[in-house]
Order: sequence, then structure tokens, then C-alpha cells
Amino acid sequence: MNLLLAEVAQATQRLADAGVPSPRFDAEELAAYVHGVKRGELHTVPDSDFDARYWEAIARREAREPLQHITGRAFFRYLELQVGPGVFVPRPETETVVGWAIDAVRAMDVAEPLIVDLCTGSGAIALALAQEVPRSRVHAVELDEKALKWARLNVEGTRVVLHHGDALTALPELNGQVDLLVSNPPYIPLTEWEYVAPEARDHDPQLALFSGEDGLDTIRGIERTARRLLRPGGVVVVEHADTQGGQVPWIFNEEAGWVDAADHRDLNNRPRFTTARRATP
Repeated sequence: MNLLLAEVAQATQRLADAGVPSPRFDAEELAAYVHGVKRGELHTVPDSDFDARYWEAIARREAREPLQHITGRAFFRYLELQVGPGVFVPRPETETVVGWAIDAVRAMDVAEPLIVDLCTGSGAIALALAQEVPRSRVHAVELDEKALKWARLNVEGTRVVLHHGDALTALPELNGQVDLLVSNPPYIPLTEWEYVAPEARDHDPQLALFSGEDGLDTIRGIERTARRLLRPGGVVVVEHADTQGGQVPWIFNEEAGWVDAADHRDLNNRPRFTTARRATP
């Protein structure tokens, strides 16, 4: 075992003791980041090249600073995104949401589907859709100015059109034209603040996390926006907490003009997102 791998083993224990959920992965990822190699290449780093800044990075992670804030990057589906303080770090469970959305829009008989991503944050969802549905026209909306700066960095040079605005009043010029609307909105109840992981509670923007006493205020607003923006037959996809699976489909009810409202599970078999289709006249 070379010096770096020995240090990684010690760092793994430190992170585990600090309650970090994935201590080995994070210790290796930080080692790779500091030394400019891939995780599978750590054994190739000569002992003489060990960089003591590794322990500075470990100390930050030990204090529950998000891994992605330390490295400045987040991986989402086939994307590498720039992230940091002020923007919500995209989560693996959202990849399942996007996968369903991509399948849904591909199944539509539309040559150049019009897609809207509300509460875009880093731009992860919008960029994934633009990349994997090549002829799509994608608009992304973000209210928070700090998050918007990160989204601008990520969408630069792509065909995603970024808008600074409120998800609840966004894009009136697209009313009745949108084929797919997708969102990973804030959905944590204010009453659950103390139970949120430190990485999110202390570092993600509060605007991206919390939404009223039951966590559903923004989703209720997005239902109204989706009803306004979607064409008849258009589809909405909204992520929610795994404890809200029995509630969100009821927001997209037939009385409001929706059909086929259903909940879907993520890779951990937890309720994760709701879909519905705009009723046709």
C-alpha cells in the first residue's frame, strides 16, 4: 500500500466517526481531486507526491461541508456540473425523475418538444434533458440570484435558455404551448428543519429546501403554473419527499384539469415523484 492509500484509510475512519454517510467514497474522491487523478488511479501516486492539502479537504468534509462544494463539481447522469455555495447540489435520486421525463418526451409525437424546468438550481435537469433529447427546446427558471450564477456557468454554450424569475409566474409567453414541465422544487416542511442532514441544512439555499408547514406550498403553485403552461396532453413531472407520495398526486386532480396522476418510486423503492397529464378538451 502506498502512502496515499494509507492516508485514505485513515481519512475514511475520520469521516465515518463524523457521521458522513459515504466515508470511503468521499475519502477517495477527495484524494483523487487533490492529486489530480481518477479514483481508480490512487495507487499510482508516488509517496513523494502526497499533497498535505488532502487533510485540509478532509477536515472540511469532516465538518459536513458538502463534498461537491469542496471539489466544485457535481456529477448528474452524463453531466459534470459546476457547483458551490449558494446553489442546491443535485442528488442521485433526481436522476430517476429525469429518466422518466426523458422517456415521456421521447414517446411524444413532437419533432421539437418544448420543455420547461422550474426551480432549476444548477441547471442539472434542464441540461440533462437538452443533452438526451437532442431536438428539444429547453427553458430553465430560477429565482435565487446566487443559484442563477451557477446555472449561468453550467448552461453557457448550450441551447438551454435560462430565465431569472419566479416559478409561480414564469414564462407567460409560453402559455398553452409546453409539452413537458419538470421540477425539483423545495418540499421540506418547516417543522422538519432539525432533521435535515447538515450538508443540506447548513449549506444548500433555504429557498431550495423548505416550503411551508407541510412542504407542499411550492408544489401547489407549480400545479397552477403547469396548468397554465402545458398544452392539452402535455405532461408534468414533480419531485417530492418520500413521505409525500400519498399527497402530491391529489394536487393534480381531475377537477383541476388533470388525468393519469400517479406516483413513482426511486431506485431505493421510495415514493419520489408525481406525474400527470393535462386533460384534452
